[in-house]
Amino acid sequence: MSWARRFRLRQYVTGSLWVWPLLGAVLGVVLGSVDVIVDRHLHLPTEFTYSASTASTVLSSIVGGAAALTGFVVTVTVLVVQMATGTFSARYMRLWYRDRVLKTLLALLVGTLSFSFTLLRHVEDKFVPNLGTSVAGFLLLIGLMVFVIFLDRFLHRLRPVAVAALASHYLDRDFERLHATLTAPDIYWGRPDELGGTPELEACCARRGAIQAIDVAGLHAWASRHGALVVVQHAVGDFVPANATLIRVFGGGPTDPEDAERLRRMVVLGAERTVEQDPAFALRILVDIADKALSAAINDPTTAVQVINYLGEALRMIGTADISESRFEGRAEGRHGLVIPVRSWEDYLSLATTEIREYGASSIQVMRRMRAMLEELLDEVSEDRRAAVQDELRRLRYTVDQSFSGSADFDRAHTADPQGMGGVTPTH
Repeated sequence: MSWARRFRLRQYVTGSLWVWPLLGAVLGVVLGSVDVIVDRHLHLPTEFTYSASTASTVLSSIVGGAAALTGFVVTVTVLVVQMATGTFSARYMRLWYRDRVLKTLLALLVGTLSFSFTLLRHVEDKFVPNLGTSVAGFLLLIGLMVFVIFLDRFLHRLRPVAVAALASHYLDRDFERLHATLTAPDIYWGRPDELGGTPELEACCARRGAIQAIDVAGLHAWASRHGALVVVQHAVGDFVPANATLIRVFGGGPTDPEDAERLRRMVVLGAERTVEQDPAFALRILVDIADKALSAAINDPTTAVQVINYLGEALRMIGTADISESRFEGRAEGRHGLVIPVRSWEDYLSLATTEIREYGASSIQVMRRMRAMLEELLDEVSEDRRAAVQDELRRLRYTVDQSFSGSADFDRAHTADPQGMGGVTPTH
């Protein structure tokens, strides 16, 4: 199985809501059958035994209770989906599907149902699965406890700030992985259009889609074996049309006709972006939440301010990361290794600020909080990245001038405030 197929399979299992319940159902049947065998050779004290009618009633009640609770969990899940997509961002569902508490609860309830039903089939006048009946009741009790945890978890996750915190967690994790990749030997970041020369080999995609992931280790190993420079033409997250060039190979001598197909299988295309190798996608989710909060239908600038808190932390991490030594410079001839197109600091900064600045131009607290964030970044990012921050501050000043011209709060709109409104502001 190729790396691309393994990645797609992992993505499908991670985002699926039926795989874990199916495993729970199968495990319940297996354990129920095993328990019947054990119970036939096990003699429990009288206080732990049941009559046939009592066991049938208890197991029937557990089957009905597990089925009803499973239906209620599905109903809550549908409501969460509706609220999340309407209030936050449709892209957030890519993160929500991965929640392990939801999958564990569904697997536990379905497993309890199949376990109890398996035992119920073996209840007879001369045989009662006493141990299994007690275990089934205990499993239903655990299911109820996990359901309470699930309900508490998702009620709290309906808060925009909780969604922002979750997206920020993925962003931090994925950017650290990306940074670790770019510090590896012979792996560089650069702009494919800056490379000159004629490629020895080109690998094109067979279908359209968004680039979800790249097998960096596989491409680097291939480049090392062939002494070639492998250049990925599109960044993770880009949507590419069918037959577009994905990879160009420079140098390395004669190539096998099947090498193009091998290289193509190291790039995964899908219907939409994922967060695994694309920290900008998590940043996109954060911006989407702020954009929707600033829409006329919702008009909740405080939520946008809370999102800016997490955006500022993410930009601080990106702006202080040192990847300058990994930049590919010069021509491709005579070089070997792997070149990956990576978003620049300016790309991340404009993604995090442009739309929020435009949509929140009439909100005084959004303007004040964004100014505070940019001034903090100006003090903390590396010297070569401060010009981009100064440019964003200039754009912010222009936006405020246009939006608050003639307003009594013109001076306040130009003041930085770490809380938007109500924080400690500098004295003049």
